[in-house]
Amino acid sequence: MKSDLFINRELSWLEFNRRVLDEARDARNPLLERVKFLAIASTNLDEFFEVRVAGTMELVDSGLSRGENPDELSPRSELESIRAAARTFNESMHAVWMQELLPALAAEGIRFPDIPALDAEQRRWLRTWFEDEVYPVLTPLAVDPAHPFPSLLNKSLNLAVLLLDPRQERPLHRVAVVQVPRVLPRLVSLPQREGDAGRDYVFISDVVKEHLGTLFPGLRLLHSCAFRVTRDSNLDIDEESSTDLVTALEQELVRRRRGEPVRLEISRSATPEIVVRFLEAFELEADDVYECDGPVNLGRLLELYSKEDRPDLKDAPFVPFVVRSWESAEELFAELRTRDLLLHHPYESFATVESFVHWAAHDPRVLAIKHTIYRAGETSAIVRDLIAAAERRKQVTVVVEIKARFDEEANIRWAKRMERAGVHVVYGIVGLKTHAKATLVVRRDEEGIRHYCHLGSGNYNPTTARLYTDLGLLTADEDIGKEVAAMFNMITGYARVPNLRCLLVAPYTLRSRLMELIENETANARAGRPASIRAKINAIVDPKVIQALYEASQAGVRIELCVRGICCLRPGQPGLSDNIRAVSVVGRFLEHSRIYAFENGGDPQVFVASADWMTRNLDRRVEQAVPIRDPKLRARVIELLDFALRDNLKGRELLADGTYRARVLVDGEEPFDSQEHLRREAVARSEGAPAPTRRAGARSRVVERLRRDR
Repeated sequence: MKSDLFINRELSWLEFNRRVLDEARDARNPLLERVKFLAIASTNLDEFFEVRVAGTMELVDSGLSRGENPDELSPRSELESIRAAARTFNESMHAVWMQELLPALAAEGIRFPDIPALDAEQRRWLRTWFEDEVYPVLTPLAVDPAHPFPSLLNKSLNLAVLLLDPRQERPLHRVAVVQVPRVLPRLVSLPQREGDAGRDYVFISDVVKEHLGTLFPGLRLLHSCAFRVTRDSNLDIDEESSTDLVTALEQELVRRRRGEPVRLEISRSATPEIVVRFLEAFELEADDVYECDGPVNLGRLLELYSKEDRPDLKDAPFVPFVVRSWESAEELFAELRTRDLLLHHPYESFATVESFVHWAAHDPRVLAIKHTIYRAGETSAIVRDLIAAAERRKQVTVVVEIKARFDEEANIRWAKRMERAGVHVVYGIVGLKTHAKATLVVRRDEEGIRHYCHLGSGNYNPTTARLYTDLGLLTADEDIGKEVAAMFNMITGYARVPNLRCLLVAPYTLRSRLMELIENETANARAGRPASIRAKINAIVDPKVIQALYEASQAGVRIELCVRGICCLRPGQPGLSDNIRAVSVVGRFLEHSRIYAFENGGDPQVFVASADWMTRNLDRRVEQAVPIRDPKLRARVIELLDFALRDNLKGRELLADGTYRARVLVDGEEPFDSQEHLRREAVARSEGAPAPTRRAGARSRVVERLRRDR
């Protein structure tokens, strides 16, 4: 059976989100950081339903007997497994909030009292605030033969209301819906009472629920509860026949807000009458209902993190180390001609990348800049500098991936703004997403035309660069530069990528070269030469890659993998994957960097890449992997890989059954938190002090943990 070889992709993702939730449970983390992890787990689950579960439901509706995942589970069986696991996870999230975080917050003076428990002064303030700020924007919507069920926006917060009209001779229950507009805060902070150092919060749904009588005068309120519906957010665009991809995408984005329902979240107190009516209205099954013991949308707890100015309950502030900050373009390009620079975000500042683009945009010797955008975010100094470069008559070409899920609208805005400024904007290749992270600068140096590049694993997004661990290479290596130029020509024109010696480019050479590298390690092991494969990536799904790794393991290749998210490979299976070890690290920063390392008979080959080992990355996206040719930088990348694989505090070991377990320290083993070690290392560099040894960094972490435990 295929399931003996592969872990189901969707269940593996739910295991990843369970590791995120574990961080909310971990009492070693500062309290508000735990709240943040709970909110992240909730928003992750939302996206999972909007995309993956919605896709599985479409497969079920189509009547297919075989799924698209490597384990080949039927769509119906897969959907049943997802629902069971997601329901358990939903219950776990609410249990963490109600049983662990709420009491812990109350102990710190951050309280969530029931509205009836508020004192008279607080209730008066809340009543006035409701009348002034909330009531004017609420619209009750009746549900009856004359008023069809309203088309509610994706994930919008609503209240279901069951009413009785006492004036009618025959009692008849009426149903209404009250949508809570998104302009209202989801958490309401009550005025502090004199002499009270703490703070009280109430949820907006509870505020509206408390004052529903004002919306339905003359009717008797029998029952009310909060709910929201999650809708299919996959976009359906025929790129082949679309004459205007941007317009087609904009129309599809409007449809996304009202896609097919895939999940109903509703308060546990909801009456069966309400639930049955909603299932009929949304055309859902009973298994699509997820009861919430507490807030319907735990993702809104991120508001609490931003509202509370409590540094004692948050991670210590961290300022990344600035690797280089050039005073002029000449200084920048002269340095890159002498050496490559490796950047490791967020420990090293993203400002160095922004500085590279800035000086290129303003340097009169620079002739052209080419750049990819996948997720630029709402603010981008890089995009502003690209616009400035175009205004200075430089040839500026930007490949904007407008199909980057949930960033489509922001990317369309940037694309239109750049086009108005004279930037040549390209939307990639029909049928492929452009996921490569590349910047190419063409400059006329004293000795002639030269290429300068930045290639990385992460997006050109200043916000995520402070939250995600990513690697980037700045280089003036002409071999690499010319191949990056060829990659851009492939994206913007009709050319195929020629035979490349350095760069691995999907969908043309990355898969074949990756398979060759794995097969080379297999041959080396059989010949008795040094052989190992180590990688740090976000996901492993592709069945051909997994099969090649199994064969390498059987030949004796030592394989160590740090896979943050989905891993369909089953490690440690006798006779199949004895030599494969897989771990996952979830911590303060999102592990996003991709590293491929092959022993190569004692002459290691190391790559920093934009691609995970998934079929979509290898076959349906434009991706790049760049070799680290400088021996010192190569040693540093291998060291970073070692840190991730060695982590015994945040690291979790993948078992053959698809579950994960915390690492257990053996006698004499020092605790080691890879992210904390790298943070301390960066702080020491910023302060000009010697970097801490691994032993010292780990011991400090243990002291902090023991202090918290007391």
